[in-house]
Amino acid sequence: MAQTALSSRLIKVPLSKLQVGMFVAKIDDVGSLKIVTAGLLTSSDAISMLARKGVQYVWVDPDRSQSVEEDEPDAAEVSAAKPGNRDLRQQKAKKLLGEAKHLIRKVLGEVFHGKEVDAKPFGELADRMIESVMADADAFKCVSALRHKDAYLLEHSVNVSFLLVTFGRYLNLDKAMLKDLSIGGILHDVGKTRVDNDILNKPGKLTAEEFEEMKRHQEHAITLLDNLPGLSQVSKDVSFMHHEKLDGKGYPRGLKGEQIPLHGRMACICDIYDALTASRCYKEAMSPAAACKILLSLTPFHLDQQLVYQFIRCIGVYPVGSMVELSDGRLGIVWDLEGRDAMHPVVKCFYSLKHKKFVDVKYVDLNRCDINIAKAVSPCSLDIDPTPFY
Repeated sequence: MAQTALSSRLIKVPLSKLQVGMFVAKIDDVGSLKIVTAGLLTSSDAISMLARKGVQYVWVDPDRSQSVEEDEPDAAEVSAAKPGNRDLRQQKAKKLLGEAKHLIRKVLGEVFHGKEVDAKPFGELADRMIESVMADADAFKCVSALRHKDAYLLEHSVNVSFLLVTFGRYLNLDKAMLKDLSIGGILHDVGKTRVDNDILNKPGKLTAEEFEEMKRHQEHAITLLDNLPGLSQVSKDVSFMHHEKLDGKGYPRGLKGEQIPLHGRMACICDIYDALTASRCYKEAMSPAAACKILLSLTPFHLDQQLVYQFIRCIGVYPVGSMVELSDGRLGIVWDLEGRDAMHPVVKCFYSLKHKKFVDVKYVDLNRCDINIAKAVSPCSLDIDPTPFY
């Protein structure tokens, strides 16, 4: 009975929200490592130790926690106790992302087995995605930055859809067009369900024959989507055109110049950007900044140069959710860009590269200090897991 009463008082707290002065009553097992120590957190070193051991959540007893006086923070730094509105929107974005992946998994399975696909759920998902982007695009960006190699096709489809909506909104396209773009993004790689998995996930370079087979996923998409009732031509074009090139050397139709409409050109940019910033079985993810350089290198023969410039202005060289190293040696996540230029975001810092240890979570406003971004960092290049801090 006493144990039940105790458990009812405990609050599950992510490590990124843990603060000095909290009383940790319980810590879940981490893999084969059992951590049973409980007690009052009296220093940030204790929190860093938990992070090093891979702990993501702890159970805090608020009745036994204490207020601890700390040094006055720098004016440019805010402690981890931030208002919860952003966290709430991010939780909603995470839930929507999960539902989107579930729907795509279901539809890809139906397509693979030759079953009839209903387009209606995609319209409903697109409406909710547009609503989420309108409410807080940054929350969705931060959530979509969390990626897994084994879920690439699902996450890539959702992210391309999200990027198209975000880019379309930046270009002031109407809501009907945003919806068509979103649905097209979700379905743009549906033809890959007909490509052999050994080719799709081959870790090395494809042979000429294998590449030709890979390119056929576009032909499969045309067959599959042309028979899908209720799907707009714009949504179909997003799928059919995302591998076309302005110089006519793309596929499947070798379209050239003005034959590729605005939404087709947008699809090319969003597809390449997301593929570059994702980890695959055969490559590590690039930072957004490095991916933007690649996009620019593909203009004007492959991609529309002016449209690429607009995309980079829309997303930012250091978009929300990306990892950066600051000039003082701290590592952080770009957290807020609203009303700011790309070089002066708010950065959520949690690790010192100089001292190789986790530090107290601080939100650093680069508009209010002499600290700046030293460089973009790809998460796969790190020896630590930043996931708990998103």
